[in-house]
Amino acid sequence: MLLAIDAGNTNVVFALVDAGAIRARWRIATDPRRTADEYAVWLSQLLALEGFRIGDVTSVIIGTVVPRALHNLQVLSDKYFKTEAVIAGQGRAPWGFQLDVEEPQNLGADRALNAIAAHANHPGDLIVIDFGTAATFDMVDYTGAYKGGIIAPGINLSLDALVTAAAKLPRIAIEAPKGNISVIGRNTVDQMHIGIYWGYIAMIEGLVARMKSEVGRPLKVIATGGLAVLFEKHTDVFDAIEPDLTIQGLWMLWERSR
Repeated sequence: MLLAIDAGNTNVVFALVDAGAIRARWRIATDPRRTADEYAVWLSQLLALEGFRIGDVTSVIIGTVVPRALHNLQVLSDKYFKTEAVIAGQGRAPWGFQLDVEEPQNLGADRALNAIAAHANHPGDLIVIDFGTAATFDMVDYTGAYKGGIIAPGINLSLDALVTAAAKLPRIAIEAPKGNISVIGRNTVDQMHIGIYWGYIAMIEGLVARMKSEVGRPLKVIATGGLAVLFEKHTDVFDAIEPDLTIQGLWMLWERSR
């Protein structure tokens, strides 16, 4: 089976993929100092809990936006899985689609992988929104070419900045509103929930509307990332939500690299 590793700025996601089907997934906080041995101890226990063994992993592919984390993940693959990891976007696993932007070398691996999977799953022109540490809005045309996009602060990042900079504001959990929906808060916590949640909805809807207007053709909106489901009940901007889009992209790129 394939071990697909998506190393993001906040978490590293490990997914066990068998013929395109995700059999298990785990995540751990991103720490470039974490050694291959530490990963192996953690992973071996989680594999066992799901009924798998280290020997069940025969191939590894890594996509990362944290360059410092790559070396230890490669050592993990070499030492414990006895296979040389395929690195997304490098060597025998180039992206395989046109990067029609000014600085193609700076496109994050997660955004490229999302583009691969979204284009494979959906025909036509697309907007792919990934709710991660940053919120990214990417335009992929009907040929699969990446045409550019938008980077905005992620909702957790925005909340952290607000709480850090304002001494009297409490730390709150991000959650969808329940019961009667009002955008006029009667206390500090409610006002923060409204500002963060509905402010983010307004940003999503506004940016998607501007992208659609600029492109001038129908665009299907695909959302991914752990927080995508947080917004779907209160906006109709998404045509599809695919939480595992990045892992799907890793599997498709690995299949192509073979």
